[in-house]
Amino acid sequence: MNKKYSLMSLPTWLNLKIKSPHEYRYKPTSRLIPSSIPSKLNLPYTNHSECPNILCPPIDQNVAAIVFGDGSNSKLYPLTKRRSEAALPIAGNYRLVDAVISNCINSNIKKIYALTQFNSASLNSHLSRAYSSAHIGNEPLVDVIAAYQSPEGKGWFQGTADAIRRCLWVLEEYPIVDFLVLPGYHLYKMDFQELLKVHSNNKADITVAVLSRKTDKDIELGTFQVNSENQVISFKDNPEVQNSDISHDKYAGMDIYVVNKDAMIKLLTEYHPMANDFRREVVPGAISLGMNVYAHKFSGYWEDMKTIEAYYQANMESLKNTNSLYDKESPLYTLPRHLPPTQISDAAITDSVIGDGCFLNRCKIRGTVVGMKTRVGDGAIIEDSVIMGSDTYQSGRAEEDIHIPIGIGEGSQIKKAIIDKNVRIGKNVKILNKENVQECNNEANGYIITKGIVVIMKGAIIPDGSIL
Repeated sequence: MNKKYSLMSLPTWLNLKIKSPHEYRYKPTSRLIPSSIPSKLNLPYTNHSECPNILCPPIDQNVAAIVFGDGSNSKLYPLTKRRSEAALPIAGNYRLVDAVISNCINSNIKKIYALTQFNSASLNSHLSRAYSSAHIGNEPLVDVIAAYQSPEGKGWFQGTADAIRRCLWVLEEYPIVDFLVLPGYHLYKMDFQELLKVHSNNKADITVAVLSRKTDKDIELGTFQVNSENQVISFKDNPEVQNSDISHDKYAGMDIYVVNKDAMIKLLTEYHPMANDFRREVVPGAISLGMNVYAHKFSGYWEDMKTIEAYYQANMESLKNTNSLYDKESPLYTLPRHLPPTQISDAAITDSVIGDGCFLNRCKIRGTVVGMKTRVGDGAIIEDSVIMGSDTYQSGRAEEDIHIPIGIGEGSQIKKAIIDKNVRIGKNVKILNKENVQECNNEANGYIITKGIVVIMKGAIIPDGSIL
């Protein structure tokens, strides 16, 4: 089994509360003295200085991040049937939103607002538990602002622009100069300080992050045309950006923006007070108004997670050290769950990632991501798959009352599949898609097939001897 860095807990200087409009109050918390911080960290590395960068944010920090928990037109169903995109498990121990929050922490962004709405219970719970101790002095690092109705706005958020506009009364409380607008469901590693430096040097109203290279995948975030000084001169909101659309002066967008606070307020309240979508309406509006809009070219790993296939491939990438999930200089933070080590009994495991608290008994696992609390029975064979794991352990008495317990039964075979959480797979089940079916909707029986990938839905029961 490939060695991977261990699960990391957050620095204890970092306080998160889920806010509603009627509860939004800052609550004082104790400040840790700097000398005590390193001893509180659960870092598996020894080459950090006594006060690494993430523990010493610059005094003149003047940026707040706005993170969205879900996107429009998601193609990740049924994985998003009961959770938002940002809450999707990734690489065994993490959630997608962890990558975005970690980018902020590693870039010294010390104020984050998470705006959530659709299927947000799982995401809100994760953010609350994972970052509940995250504070700088008396200021919380992360505030979760759930969608709400008020006398002024009785509907839910109608889009990203509408959500920001509706929350300006909260966002304006923090003394900042710029907003960093981020989708919480993309997978990438970026030093936002580089983006902010470009924004500051250009005295820009808006700076957009764009991909500096062509990609073999279609992107649905539009193309920006720039001049020799990287100033944006036009934007085309393509439903899908093809490689042929990318040229020496046209670049695919990433839905990442730095926006001057004053410009944001004017755009949302004066120039485009009825706009709902930030990318489709506000950004083109700013360009047409002659505002200073610049592009920052990004050349690192980035995946927008728009499809089941993209999600599957991103998990397969986590089996390699090419997507920066295990960069010790920019660690990936998540909820410290304090689970016992995984128990492996005479199992053969190769090229795989194994989450915490699993029971793997005399099985064969190859090229697979195995999530936390997964139980795999004797003789089971799992290849090229994503196993999300379980939310709970079953007691011995409970298993006596359940014909098929949570986990993967004895003698079962799984290949190129995504097994959602709390699935019960019986004995001698074959999930192999031997007929190479590309598309199939059998949701009534707990599974679908898309692009040849079998997806077993959350909580599904697959009886003994089933063949999929």
